[in-house]
Amino acid sequence: MIRKTLTALALILVALVLISFAVANRQIVSVSFDPFDQVNPALVLSQPMYLLVFALLIGGVVLGGCAAWLRQAQWRSRARRAEAQVNALRAQLNDQSNAAGNSLDERLRLIVPPPAA
Repeated sequence: MIRKTLTALALILVALVLISFAVANRQIVSVSFDPFDQVNPALVLSQPMYLLVFALLIGGVVLGGCAAWLRQAQWRSRARRAEAQVNALRAQLNDQSNAAGNSLDERLRLIVPPPAA
């Protein structure tokens, strides 16, 4: 309960800061994407400053997320291989248990102690 309240308060604080930033930076800014003609550029983006800043922040977060996801590709690949190996070993153990007449579930039964009161 306290955690949800603190999270809500933090989100409200962040929302107030973002709203105050947007209200304070409503002036129109022009961004030119034409490096050759500064007087009459071919491609100009004229938006309020807060939209430009928010778009850049969102783009940075998305780009950072993609970079982290790509960097973790080797670990996801290793986890898939390890899971496939575990499944193959379990199948092999199950086959050997069936050949011996024992059920795998009987041998590998997990005993969980009751929770402490």
